[in-house]
Amino acid sequence: MTTDEKIDEAIRNPQNLGEMTGADAVGTAGSGDCGDMLRMWIKFREDEKGRRVIDKASFQSFGCQTAIAVASMATEMIKGKTPQEALSMSGGDLSAPLGPLPPMKIHCAQLVEGALKNALTGEATPAPGASAPTLADSLQPKGAVKITFR
Repeated sequence: MTTDEKIDEAIRNPQNLGEMTGADAVGTAGSGDCGDMLRMWIKFREDEKGRRVIDKASFQSFGCQTAIAVASMATEMIKGKTPQEALSMSGGDLSAPLGPLPPMKIHCAQLVEGALKNALTGEATPAPGASAPTLADSLQPKGAVKITFR
């Protein structure tokens, strides 16, 4: 299967797409100004060895199909990893199951890596019990205009 076919398959059946209520960590990467943004939610658990590991992860993306495909793969790959193990993963590691990305799509893997690292290092992490704003909330312009998705 080619990289394009793998990306198409990941888009047809994305894993862990959507907000996560009760997340322990949230990270965002990208810019609403350029149009590519990705937010990742992470929930932790204690494993049988007493280590804090990633139990589940989900994402929202305003970006291209490749970013969605990489995020879908990444949220599966990081399950069961400690935060330190997940932090050591590069964009290339996170996109590896898709095959080599074209040079103009490498930024998609870097976007996912950035959201993951921001979540795991505490940037944009909600207080315990608080809900994080949605990615759509982050795109809301300052002023009277509001974007509503139905």
